[in-house]
Amino acid sequence: MSMMLETSMAITLSDDDLEAAVVRLARSEREATSALIAHLGELHARRLDVRAGFASLFTYCTTVLRLSEHEAYDRMKAAKVARRYPEVLPLLEAGRVNLTTIRLLAPHLTRANQAELFAQAVGKNKRQVQELLARRFPMPDAPVSIRKLPRPVVAAASPAANAERTEAPVSEGVVSAAEVTGQLVSSSDISSTSLAGAGGEGEEGGPPLVARTRPTPASSPRPLVQPLAPDRYRIHFTGSERLCDKLELARDLLRHAVPSGDPAEIIERALDELIARAVKARYASTPRPRPPAAVVGPRNESSRPVPADEPRYIPAHVKRAVYIRDGGRCAYIGPGSHRCAERALVEFHHVAPYVTGGRATVANIELRCRAHNAYEAEAFFGPARSHVPGDTEITSAATTGRTGAEATDAAAVSAATRFRSGTNPSVDWRTPLRM
Repeated sequence: MSMMLETSMAITLSDDDLEAAVVRLARSEREATSALIAHLGELHARRLDVRAGFASLFTYCTTVLRLSEHEAYDRMKAAKVARRYPEVLPLLEAGRVNLTTIRLLAPHLTRANQAELFAQAVGKNKRQVQELLARRFPMPDAPVSIRKLPRPVVAAASPAANAERTEAPVSEGVVSAAEVTGQLVSSSDISSTSLAGAGGEGEEGGPPLVARTRPTPASSPRPLVQPLAPDRYRIHFTGSERLCDKLELARDLLRHAVPSGDPAEIIERALDELIARAVKARYASTPRPRPPAAVVGPRNESSRPVPADEPRYIPAHVKRAVYIRDGGRCAYIGPGSHRCAERALVEFHHVAPYVTGGRATVANIELRCRAHNAYEAEAFFGPARSHVPGDTEITSAATTGRTGAEATDAAAVSAATRFRSGTNPSVDWRTPLRM
């Protein structure tokens, strides 16, 4: 079946058929990937990649098979592992392990531990596999390191400018890795990564010269968090000169409490304070909450207090209770009883919408991530909706042609179907979380 035909058929499928088709296609992809890896292992064992004129299986994959660098690397690693331990192929085909898991386990596999490691890695994501390896093969703490990164070398330059840079002294031309750039790398051993990756000789051979373009802040990789041992992580990030100055100032101010000046402890203390303030501001968390009867709403444009029973105003005691009950994460539950675990961009959500008379009570307010809050709004009001001034009337796919009580009744019927909550009747979606 051609790809164009598959695409045209996908448009006509129902929701259930589309989900089933996606699961089927993912299973077919795993089966094809497992077969490809088995064949790549045999091809490499026969040295057919070398006979074809390629120095490595990686180059063969990127050139002949048109795989991306990441795809080629993962499949090359998996092919070599599968050649030594063919037991991994059924696990890969069944989706119990993935290519990333195999790549992470590869350096640690032996005949003695391969069965145990594969069994322990089943169903785990990348971070969980890294933590598994950190427990089984702990590494020492990374040394604290704050280094000044070299300034980016301009990539496009005229031949004359290049000649001048080649003839100029180091202090006037090529930037040394020891010069000021106003960026920070903290708690990481980067002597063998950032500096060696730039073609340098390391500290013993003198400061390496930057012979290629360094990444700009906009194109820098995301922060790296690597488990080293149980409860020990290496954190590697790049910051500004202001951040470096603030860290040095904090170390000096806290010498009485943290005599070692350990940046990890200082940053942890700072994050404790920041998180406490953010939770207090977002969810009204306080060690001395006022009783609900004393809660006064915010002030409106006329500087008069808004009544506490105003449905759009969420009292502080409701925010606190909802935050504790939902664990600070999205409380959306899908039809398969899977709960969303997102904690970023979480919003307060009216289960019974405001337009249907839903009140700001603990029973009617839940946490939703931005995606699920928008999804439930579209499921209730329809994807095309517009609010008139004052939010007194709604035009949508569900209430088109209806106003006032008729629109409210139509919306209430939609809410009664439980389609918005994404739950099925067999699931008690009001059950509080285990804290």
